[in-house]
Amino acid sequence: MTDSSRRIDLHMHTTVSDGTDTPPEILQNVKAAGIRIFSVTDHDAMKAGAIICPLLQTDDPAFIPGIEFSCRDEQGKYHILGYGYDLNAASMQAVVAHGHSLRMKKVRARLDFLQTEFGFTFPPEEVEALLALDNPGKPHIGQLMMRHGYASSISQAIQDYLDQLQLESEYVRPEEAIAAILAGGGVPVLAHPFYGSGDEQILGQDMEQRLHRLMDFGLQGLEAYYAGFSGKLRAEAVELAERFGLFTTVGSDYHGRNKLVGLGDAVLDGCDEIPQGLQRFLEVFGL
Repeated sequence: MTDSSRRIDLHMHTTVSDGTDTPPEILQNVKAAGIRIFSVTDHDAMKAGAIICPLLQTDDPAFIPGIEFSCRDEQGKYHILGYGYDLNAASMQAVVAHGHSLRMKKVRARLDFLQTEFGFTFPPEEVEALLALDNPGKPHIGQLMMRHGYASSISQAIQDYLDQLQLESEYVRPEEAIAAILAGGGVPVLAHPFYGSGDEQILGQDMEQRLHRLMDFGLQGLEAYYAGFSGKLRAEAVELAERFGLFTTVGSDYHGRNKLVGLGDAVLDGCDEIPQGLQRFLEVFGL
């Protein structure tokens, strides 16, 4: 594989969700890293794409609008990536709004839980700032707890306190997310396909059954080249994609300072050329 063809990263996050780079910063960092094709896939949000598109210049990297829907149903948890949709699509805006309302309900419930169960309180102006974020979640509450000495780290805040609250399971369903992406002209892809809830790994027959269900909804691709996968998992994902006729995508899952993974981390190392499933995916967007 040529050096330039390796520089593809289709999974990254900004401050619109739980990353630490603003959308303009991530564009600059993508260019500095030498990435030539990229997508920003904030959780349940499209705002970064609307900010980045007007900033792009002729010689800048190719940009594919993206999103990562956090989904759940009776059979588990899924992260559904959407690529190349219309940023103004009503179908996408509706599901984003639904997901945001569920997210905000959980944030308020967690703040109430911290006060009721542990006596943790926060200044009203800081609570207002938290609720004004595009997509506040457990990491943001953890940061707030650290500032006031209630936790020594975000992971401790989540494990020792926030995860003690068992919330009612209200999520965007995978069929909702996939239908919205397709209606918006996009391509739905299963992110890090072997990962379920927590440390759960879904393998073998369970993985195949999951894929059959999602393909019935319209799933078109697998994130086979994922920075967190071992070589064995990557090979299994590629084999599944080939067997089921799915696209493959590549992604670092970059979150800036919130994760120990860099932009364009070497998830395509060892490939002599762009893999066929990834090439077919890029051709959808004329790349």
